Amino acid sequence: QVQLVESGGGLVQPGGSLRLSCTTSGSISSLNDMGWYRQAPGKQREAVAGITRSGSTNYAGSVKGRLTISREKAWNTVDLQMNRLKPEDTTVYYCYADYIRLGRTWGQGTQVTVSS
Repeated sequence: QVQLVESGGGLVQPGGSLRLSCTTSGSISSLNDMGWYRQAPGKQREAVAGITRSGSTNYAGSVKGRLTISREKAWNTVDLQMNRLKPEDTTVYYCYADYIRLGRTWGQGTQVTVSS
């Protein structure tokens, strides 16, 4: 069974930085896109950033210019560098990985809290 392990969440002051990381255990040869969503209590899960197999990236308008997604460490690892964080970025962040045949799998989530 494929597992996604996330790390890097925590508490940071407004204007600060955090780096989230997510590693998936599934087959690398069948791995396509990876990325991050976030979900606040009582709200729908929203896409934050994604990176395709070919390296193309996409971002939500609210995070563009502040967050950077990459897969530089390893093909099965996606990082999200989060700079100039705002209180409204506070929520749980979920990593996903898209596999051929298996489809989309999700991590368990990591809490990000931006507060003074």
